[in-house]
Amino acid sequence: MRGGMKNDGDGDGVAARYRRLFPEEEDVVVTAAAGDDDSRLEELGYKQELSRSLSALANFAVTFSIISVMTGLSTTYDTGLTYGGPVTMVYGWPFVGLMTLFVGLSMAEICSAYPTSGGLYFWSARLCGAHWGPFAAWITGWLVIWFGPQKCHVFIDPQKSNFSHIDNQFSDCDTPYVNIPVSHLPRLSHCLFNPFATQVFGDQSSSPSIVSLFCEMGAEQMDLPSHNGKGGGVDTGTARLQELGYKQELKRDLSVLSNFAFSFSIISVLTGITTLYNTGLTYGGPAVMLYGWLVVGFLTMFVGFSMAEICSSYPTSGGLYYWSAKLAGPSWAPFASWITGWFNIVGQWAVTTSVDFSLAQLIQVIILLSTGGKNGGGYEASKYVVIAFHGAILFMHASLNSLPIAWLSFFGQLAAAWNIVGVFVLMILVPLVAKERASAKYVFTYFNKDNGDGITNSFYIIVLGLLMSQYTLSGYDASAHMTEETKQADKNGPKGIISAIGISILVGWGYILGITFAVKDIPYLLNSDNDAGGYAIAEIFYLAFKSRFGTGVGGIFCLGIVGVAIFFCGMSSVTSNSRMAYAFSRDGAMPFSSFWHKVNKQEVPINAVWGSVAVSFCMALTSLGSLVAFQAMVSIATIGLYIAYALPIFFRVTLARKSFVRGPYHLGRYSLVVGWIAVLWVLTISVLFSLPVAYPVSVDNLNYTPVAVGGLLFLIASSWIFSARKWFKGPITNIDT
Repeated sequence: MRGGMKNDGDGDGVAARYRRLFPEEEDVVVTAAAGDDDSRLEELGYKQELSRSLSALANFAVTFSIISVMTGLSTTYDTGLTYGGPVTMVYGWPFVGLMTLFVGLSMAEICSAYPTSGGLYFWSARLCGAHWGPFAAWITGWLVIWFGPQKCHVFIDPQKSNFSHIDNQFSDCDTPYVNIPVSHLPRLSHCLFNPFATQVFGDQSSSPSIVSLFCEMGAEQMDLPSHNGKGGGVDTGTARLQELGYKQELKRDLSVLSNFAFSFSIISVLTGITTLYNTGLTYGGPAVMLYGWLVVGFLTMFVGFSMAEICSSYPTSGGLYYWSAKLAGPSWAPFASWITGWFNIVGQWAVTTSVDFSLAQLIQVIILLSTGGKNGGGYEASKYVVIAFHGAILFMHASLNSLPIAWLSFFGQLAAAWNIVGVFVLMILVPLVAKERASAKYVFTYFNKDNGDGITNSFYIIVLGLLMSQYTLSGYDASAHMTEETKQADKNGPKGIISAIGISILVGWGYILGITFAVKDIPYLLNSDNDAGGYAIAEIFYLAFKSRFGTGVGGIFCLGIVGVAIFFCGMSSVTSNSRMAYAFSRDGAMPFSSFWHKVNKQEVPINAVWGSVAVSFCMALTSLGSLVAFQAMVSIATIGLYIAYALPIFFRVTLARKSFVRGPYHLGRYSLVVGWIAVLWVLTISVLFSLPVAYPVSVDNLNYTPVAVGGLLFLIASSWIFSARKWFKGPITNIDT
């Protein structure tokens, strides 16, 4: 490599060449234009001597071949069998893979800044500064040569490279992200722990993240002024918001990672799967849960893809109702906006009610098990204590959401990390601790028909078993509602939606798989006379540790992990609620709109935050009178919310089929096909989840979902006919476009 470090007598020449690696601080910023790889190499002090002909695929192939899973697994399979066997190998692989991904993300970021064949040792030299650079390069280089081949060389497509992560002036460059740009990877540990690195990389807080890898398809640019690469340094989300007729009133401080984190935290596989695991066990058991999750996840992705495409074109906090107004056309806009908005906001209130109430119930179970369990004289909280827990949780969530958005961004990212790490901990720990584990055949093939509800038809049982999956995979519209606070929201909002769903599908399936290996006796787990009072997952955790150690304390600790995840889920849900209420009231759709629309000095819609919490608490009060009424109320959380998801997609594939103006993210020629699949899936689940859940049908077991959703539709339509149609004109701009 040119400019080597050996002492060949030309000390001054070597020193001069080496000093070139460490320019003065003001010269550190990269100035190479996007796509000019030779210039970037020259800035680093090297000639272009090797033939630059590798594509991104060819570069990937070199590293992938060196990793070679066939080689590694085949040669060390004996080790896996010796130390832990199948369980350790199956669960250890995704855990190690996740941790290794963090190493890869950090290396990829540095590689993007210093694309030289020297790789690791060159990076060490640059990142440690002039004083420590020689020693760092020396030790790193010899370790790399001695212990193995380098795995990160120049992996930039010569036609499509992008250095926008170095200088924000290139963030809106005309070159679309056709390949997977490493500039989208999150900034990790070296920026936190290496003081020299901050001088080189600068402030990267606004950089996109790994979640962008899930939605690069169709990432082309549109002809709107905000997306033509001539924004003059103005954030594309802000520019697009102004084009749509709105002032920038909220603080735009969220990165794509933060945007993703809000949706991912609301989906919260730990929340949805844990609270509805009883339903999954009752209707179909392991087989329906495992395969149903994948089927529902696959079809939910179609809904997410369609929503992401629309979000890219209309990145406003109003989200769904604004999309409906724009897509339905002038004649239908007010009514379309009205019905979509009310289904959306009531559905969100129901989600918050349901999530926080489930946390209150989990706290009740934790207290019960901590005091001896149901069979050991444990304390069983009354419904009044549970509602008090619910009120306290809502109060904490409102308080947190009163903080500036920077704090919520931090908590949102913490919540996403907690959900991912929590799933891996539980899916590995619980089956490992359990003395008795289910066989693989049982987990992957057992179909439970013994539901005790008089339902024997296999297809009917499968349909009801899907509710757990579909209830969990909802709430990802949060990414849309946070777009007015997200940087480059026309690009990052869609990424947040797609990545939240995609990662949730993978993580959730692993959680179901791991926990189900600890299932042996379904009727006992569902029996209300067990120690956890019939709370299946709590009983699984409790029994696993009690059978191994003679005490269920470890199981209670595991429930605490789930409890924290549910708490974060509720917090993010309130955030999404408040932004929807803020936007809906900004357009005059809510009673006392001017009050709910107010923003405080920290640019937080404070009244909308506390108003949303108050409504959610009132909805929960129905549980004091009748759990049936409460279940009817929260059933809107799934069906009502998905109706709101489907309406703008329906308008997109019908009324706006030819007039829709695409944003940076779009589905290309597949847009209409994907949209119709999404609409038909929502229509299907709306019918299926309204069917009776027990036979013979009685007042006590009636499925009140169609009653609740139908009642909401009646109220929305009536208010439109008798009042709103006379004064509500749809979204109202507050600046001249």
